[in-house]
Amino acid sequence: MPEAITLNDGVQIPQLGLGVWQVDDAEATGVVLTAFEAGYRHVDSAQGYANEAGVGRAIAQSGLPRNEIFLTTKLTNQFHKRDDARRATEESLEKLGLDYIDLYLIHWPAVIAHGESYLEAWEVMNKAKAEGLVRSIGVSNFNPDHLDRLLSVSDTVPSVNQVECHPTFAQADLAGELRRRGIALEAWSPLGQAQDLQDPAVAAVARDLGRTSAQVIIRWHLQKGHIVIPKSVTPSRIAENIDVFSFELNDDQLEAVDRLDAGNRIGPDPATATF
Repeated sequence: MPEAITLNDGVQIPQLGLGVWQVDDAEATGVVLTAFEAGYRHVDSAQGYANEAGVGRAIAQSGLPRNEIFLTTKLTNQFHKRDDARRATEESLEKLGLDYIDLYLIHWPAVIAHGESYLEAWEVMNKAKAEGLVRSIGVSNFNPDHLDRLLSVSDTVPSVNQVECHPTFAQADLAGELRRRGIALEAWSPLGQAQDLQDPAVAAVARDLGRTSAQVIIRWHLQKGHIVIPKSVTPSRIAENIDVFSFELNDDQLEAVDRLDAGNRIGPDPATATF
C-alpha cells in the first residue's frame, strides 16, 4: 500500500496515486477500478480532463469507504473569476458524486490569458475549505513569483504545487524553494511521458535491482519526497507502478538518476503559457 505524507495543513495524502490525464470519461471508470483493485487509494483528475464523472462512478462502484479514497481535482483556467470558480467547484462535486474533494488545485496561474484572476479563485477555494467542501487546497504549475503574489493577498500557504517533474527535468531549484515554503511537490508526467524510461542510466539501475525502468523512476520520486501520479490504462502497468515499496535505491543509484537532469521540459512553461 502507498505510504502517506502529511501536508502543511495536517491532511494526509498517499504519496503514490493514479493520474488520469488523457483518459476519456467512459474509460476512466474501469481504469480507476483496476487501480483500486491493485491497491491505489489516490486518484488525480481535473475539470479539464473531462473525466470527473467517470472517476466518480468508479468511487461509487468500488465499495471502498469514502475516507479511504483520496481524490484530487483541479479548477480550470477560464473559471478563475469568483462566481465562475464557485460554480465550477459545485459542478465538480456533482460530477464526482462526492460531498467533498480531498485536494483542490488551481490548475494553472494562466496570467497571460486571465491576468491575476487566480487570486479570486484562491479566495473561493479558501471559502470552500472553510465550508467543508474541500479538505486541502493547493496549486499546480505555479512558479515562485506566482506563489509570492498569492501569499501577498492570503495567509493560506498552498499545501501542494503539482508541476512537471521527472529525471531529465528535476526542477531542483523549485523543489528546494517549495521545501523552504513547506509546500509539497507533486510530480506530473513523472516518467517524462515515457521518454526518461529509455535512458541507459535508468536501465542500468533497473537491471541491478531486477526492476523495470518505470519502477526505478517512481522509486526515485518517492525517495525525493515527491508525491507522484503516474498515468496508465494498462492493468499490468498499473500494478507494476504501485509495486515500488519493497525496495529502495541506494545513494549511488539515486545519484545516477539525479545526474540525468538536463532541463528537458516537455509540457508548457507556466511563465509563457497562453491558455
